Formats: sequence, structure tokens, C-alpha cells
Amino acid sequence: MISLNKRIQSFASLGKILLELGQNNTSLLTKDLNQAIIDSINYNGWFIEENVRYMFTSIGKSLTKSNLESWIKPYKQELTKNSSCITVGVVMAGNIPVVGFHDFLSVLMSGNKIQAKLSSDDNKLLPLIADILIRIEPAFEEIISFTNGQLKKFDAIIATGSNNTSRYFEYYFGNYPNIIRKSRNGIAVLTGKETEEELIQLSNDIFMYYGLGCRNVSHIIVPVDYDFIALLNTLSANKQVSLNHKYFNNYEYNKAIHLVNGSKHFDTGNLLLFEENSFASAVSVISYEYYSDIKAVNRLLETNNSKIQCIVSISDDIKNSIPPGSSQHPELWDYADGIDTMQFLINNQR
Repeated sequence: MISLNKRIQSFASLGKILLELGQNNTSLLTKDLNQAIIDSINYNGWFIEENVRYMFTSIGKSLTKSNLESWIKPYKQELTKNSSCITVGVVMAGNIPVVGFHDFLSVLMSGNKIQAKLSSDDNKLLPLIADILIRIEPAFEEIISFTNGQLKKFDAIIATGSNNTSRYFEYYFGNYPNIIRKSRNGIAVLTGKETEEELIQLSNDIFMYYGLGCRNVSHIIVPVDYDFIALLNTLSANKQVSLNHKYFNNYEYNKAIHLVNGSKHFDTGNLLLFEENSFASAVSVISYEYYSDIKAVNRLLETNNSKIQCIVSISDDIKNSIPPGSSQHPELWDYADGIDTMQFLINNQR
């Protein structure tokens, strides 16, 4: 087994390389990954170069030696025991670039083997990242495998998908120790006191990856007397998003439907805002609702916790909130769906 210190050092070295990729560095170590970025862009119309490099930068910043050590510290005693490793099957989503990286990291940092089934929408980038990791530490080659077919001979499973696919996961994998993730959304609670810069950062939380990520803000909760003008002006300034024909087709389609139905809405030219209490929304659409009592908002968020991935707000009164602009920069210890992946992996080691 690769020692814990060696695992930490290897991923810290990988983080530096991913940061180079974010800066479009074409050194020998990143040349193959730069080509993989180009290939993924040509294959998947949602994966524009800016977004792919943004993800690599975000991952790279998180993989510092100090971050990795802080993340591992609560588990260090258990991780340094001589436990036999298990094979963990990981079914990865493909909604945004390298969305399954944290599961990849967690399985390997816990000292286990990973057998990953990649989404057909994102099957080029992670294998190249794995190749770089193996160049850094060749021993990883024996514990990393990818498959396009059925997962076989695994001891535990981590599967991420939609609410629909989760039912299939539960059927097929219910007899194994598992983490099965469903659809979740990012929520923003506004106060009306946000600065121009905070609204710009909020627009990044909305538009990054075209709103396809589970941490993208898809629903906004605003005060009853909220003035939308500043927010709408900020959102409309993001012209770049409309240059993607897949996104703009969604925008025009949703706009046509709501115009035919006569639905009251705001239109920024690149995004539609409708008053609805649904946390999920279509691409190019944001829902909003009003509040008059901040305590009632916290109760609403707590009641719907299973639908929420993260909460964005400048208000200290909103529990477990993060500042605008940080939804796409989770820390290593910010586990998807609030489920401690590392503890799950440790608990299922023989």
C-alpha cells in the first residue's frame, strides 16, 4: 500500500500541475492534458475551454499539502492502520468537467482501489489526470482502473446521478455498502444589501458551467420589497454565456414557452427569472420567491435540506451559508450531499 504521506505528497504535486493547466501552461507534464481539454471541448459542446480550465484551477487550489493534511487529520489514525484495501466502484456523472474528481481523490487517499465508470459526456479528462498521477507515483497504476462497461468485483459503491437514475442505482447496488447521490441545487438568499462585486460573484455562481452543476445557484430567495434592477443589470452583463449555441437554444426555447403561456417573468437577454418555489430549474432559467421573516427562511431551508447542495448568502443569519462567488470552490471537507465520503470508505475497509 502507498503510505499516507506519499499519497498526500503525490496529490499535492498533482495540484500544482492542475494549476498550470488553469493558466494554459504547455509544459511537458501538462501537454497531454491540454490536448485532452481540446478533445473534450470538441466532443461535448457544454465543455468550453474557459470552464474546463476553471475547474482545473479550482481543484488545483484545493490540493495544497496543508489542505490535504487538514482534510485528512480527523481520519489519520484510522488511515495509518494496516487495513486491507477494498475495491470501490464509482459511477461518475458528466454534467460538468471532472465532476467525479473528489470521489477519485477520496478513494485513493483512503488507501483503496478505484474502479470508475465514466460518463460518456466526460470520459477524457479524468483518465489523463490519473495518468499524470501515475507519472508522479507509479504505484497508483495498480489501484486505478476505468471501465466503459459494467462495474464488476467491487466491495462498495459510490454513484452520482439524477433523481431518476438513483432509483436504478438503488436497485442494482442496494446490497452493497453505498453512497447514492440524487439531484441537488444551489440556493441564494439575498438581503438587498449586496454590493456590486457581490452581485457579480453571485452571477458566477449562477452562470458557471452554464448552471449545470449541483452547486450552481438555481433558486433565489429575496425580501418582499426587493428591487431587482441591480441584480438584473449584473446578470445581463454576462454576454459570454449566450455565445454557446446549446445554452442559447435552451434560453430561446424556455422564453418561447413562457411567452406563449403568458407567464410573468424577468428577462435579462441571457436568463429568465420566474416566481416559483421550486428549487430546481431548467438551463437558462432561475426561480425566485419572497420572504418576510429570516427565521422562516431557515426553517424552509432545513425542511428542504435533501434538495440543497449549498446556500449562498451574505447574511450571518442564514445557517451554513457561504459567500457569493464560492459555490464552485468547495473545500476538500465539503462533501457532496453532506455525506462524509472518507468516513464511509474507512468504515467499509476490512
